[in-house]
Amino acid sequence: MVEYEFSRDEIQAMRRSYGEAGLEHLDADPFTAFSQWLRQAHENPIIVEANAMVLSTLGDDSCISTRTVLLKDISQGGFTFFTNYSSRKAHAIENNEHVSLLFPWYAMERQVSINGLATKVSQQESENYFATRPWGSQIGAWASHQSSPLASREELEQRFEGAAQKWPEGTNVPCPPHWGGYRVTPLSIEFWQGRYSRLHDRLRYERDTTNSNWEFNRYYP
Repeated sequence: MVEYEFSRDEIQAMRRSYGEAGLEHLDADPFTAFSQWLRQAHENPIIVEANAMVLSTLGDDSCISTRTVLLKDISQGGFTFFTNYSSRKAHAIENNEHVSLLFPWYAMERQVSINGLATKVSQQESENYFATRPWGSQIGAWASHQSSPLASREELEQRFEGAAQKWPEGTNVPCPPHWGGYRVTPLSIEFWQGRYSRLHDRLRYERDTTNSNWEFNRYYP
């Protein structure tokens, strides 16, 4: 029998009691409610990158894949992130626009889960955001064939140096044609607050597809 760092008993014993603070009220507008929670998470010194979210996609091989991306905008009725359009996530979205997002704010005993449809933002919006990125991140976008096999770390470093020589720090780095944003338009947004005895609070906004209004319901934990 293989010995691991943790035994089954130790893993099963990993538990904690959640707090007494309940989730009794949220703003009628889910984006306002989310913005308020994001602000609180950002101001919590324990949480690192409050805008980090887990993105799940379904590829054309019928396999679900997940990764962490960064939220960069909440506007125009959606949640925006940016990536390489040649990446695995981009190919999956082209195949199936249905995605899910998860903001896991464990330190606050909270999470927000979102199901929605991902569509590309305009090229102008991508270029506008790209211009605000640090120089190193801009060069990295040119250097990386994201999700493609890489022979060695040295190859990546060489590609970075090549792009850095072409666009030295302080010069204008153009937005790569293979790079840009996606906006996730939510169909549902669920707010989860941990509670004692696993009697968690789950409050969900669900879009009425007939009129685009939001229905609001509480669910069993």
